[in-house]
Amino acid sequence: MTQVRLTGPHLALREVEPEDTGALLAVYGDPEATRHLSFEPRTTEQVQAIVDRSIAAARDTPRTEYCLAITRLGEHRLVGYARLATEPQQAATIGFALHPAEWGKGLGTETVNLLCALGFQTLGLHRIWAARSPLNEASARTLLRAGMSEDGRIRDHVFVRGTWRDSITYSILEHEWSPIDGIDTEGRPSAASPDTDCGQESPPR
Repeated sequence: MTQVRLTGPHLALREVEPEDTGALLAVYGDPEATRHLSFEPRTTEQVQAIVDRSIAAARDTPRTEYCLAITRLGEHRLVGYARLATEPQQAATIGFALHPAEWGKGLGTETVNLLCALGFQTLGLHRIWAARSPLNEASARTLLRAGMSEDGRIRDHVFVRGTWRDSITYSILEHEWSPIDGIDTEGRPSAASPDTDCGQESPPR
């Protein structure tokens, strides 16, 4: 398994580890952190399953899913969770979630840029896309600041909290993305397979 690690001015993305369960539960088990995501707050058992799947996905050959811990630069504790899943035609979908204590600091924009660095610089992708809840205006600002363009709306995209919910989609192409200063990629995973399709709107459920 090739270890993926990316660093930016304030954050790093690293592989998920078994010890991350408690810190991830603080994100995925928090009603505020999951308010706009495509799932309700997770239990300890559900978060443990996500950690287990994330570690297993890193061993797949070819690797089609990159589930990564978001940490503060120079620190090891998980403060968020990021995911890139490859699709056909050199494309991928991305999603992420940060602990509410980290909101409003520009870390979401940096996370999107790090995921774009993984997709465009390391995996050689052509298109990356993301989706948000229509009510999540903070996510809209984050995606636009990262250079993505709004594409449109997927009606009744996810069923959550007892009702169907639309999603607003965004995308960016390889020639449209400009890396921010301070991004560094370490490790070179194999190129994304054009024959896989595991895209989801948000991090794994």
